[in-house]
Amino acid sequence: MKHLLITGGAGFIGTNFVYYWLKKYPQDHVVVLDALTYAGNRQNLIQAEKNPQFEFIQGNILDQELVESILVSRRIDTLVHFAAESHVDRSILGPDEFINANIVGTHTLLKAAKKTWLDGEHQNHRFHHISTDEVYGSLKPDDPPFSEKTPYSPNSPYAASKAASDHLVRAYHKTYGLKTTISNCSNNYGPFQFPEKLIPLTITNILCGKPLPVYGDGKQIRDWLYVDDHSLGIDLILTKGEIGETYNIGGNNEWANLDIVNLVCDILDKKFKQDPSLPDRYPDCPSSKAGHPQTLITHVTDRLGHDRRYAIDAEKIFTELGYHPQESFETGIWKTLNWYIDSN
Repeated sequence: MKHLLITGGAGFIGTNFVYYWLKKYPQDHVVVLDALTYAGNRQNLIQAEKNPQFEFIQGNILDQELVESILVSRRIDTLVHFAAESHVDRSILGPDEFINANIVGTHTLLKAAKKTWLDGEHQNHRFHHISTDEVYGSLKPDDPPFSEKTPYSPNSPYAASKAASDHLVRAYHKTYGLKTTISNCSNNYGPFQFPEKLIPLTITNILCGKPLPVYGDGKQIRDWLYVDDHSLGIDLILTKGEIGETYNIGGNNEWANLDIVNLVCDILDKKFKQDPSLPDRYPDCPSSKAGHPQTLITHVTDRLGHDRRYAIDAEKIFTELGYHPQESFETGIWKTLNWYIDSN
């Protein structure tokens, strides 16, 4: 039986990982530590809180004394670190919070883990750090996808803060022997995502009849990964991964932003035609008025330093750990759309 501490477990990816882990490993004890900032919502975990194997603690990863007390009192042997400020636009407007949360916060966790596990001679432990493909920078149209050997070249304060945290995790393994692993993932989508990111923003704005802002020409390309497939990848790293290694988790699923918006518009319009109850629930949606959601698309000034393309080469986790995404983009998008429709 494992005792997990999941930081940022009330956020989008953390919440989905909590439900994934409790379902697959019902004997394990799962503790969530979350500061409940704007993107963290305890209501996300309302079903988890009915499980006697689950515990929620509100607190900040910058509080080293609190983290150490949790590691000791809950006999934590596995720390999965999701907690991070992650929205690029916000990092451009106010980078200080990203430096504090993503760099200082990660270092605080590492110090607590070292003190509790290494100085306490707790040999059976794992510190897994969740990172992003944005640390690698931007790709040209014909460039090969990012691999684990791609040099870091972050272009936004957010990406730079995550790159720094990756280096700290690696250093604590190399210098002190802390048993760490790192995963760098592509863009996630799915239930519980805060509606500032592209897919949930597009869905919720369509339902409310609000403009769909698209940066520049909308041809920025991202690799998209359904959130449960991300959880599967982390699971494989924790159970089969080699200590000290980094694994890229991707969906082999590149889409331009504008194509994503158009796809969501088409699927939602189809959904409204299939379900006669939706126009009454969402009267402001163009599909409720014999219109089409694509009329809401509005091109806006591109953001500063906007990376043109990300793509993940996930060959390492495929071949070494047997990872394969379970959701196609079509099935994942439908699941995501249905969740947001049912949750609004």
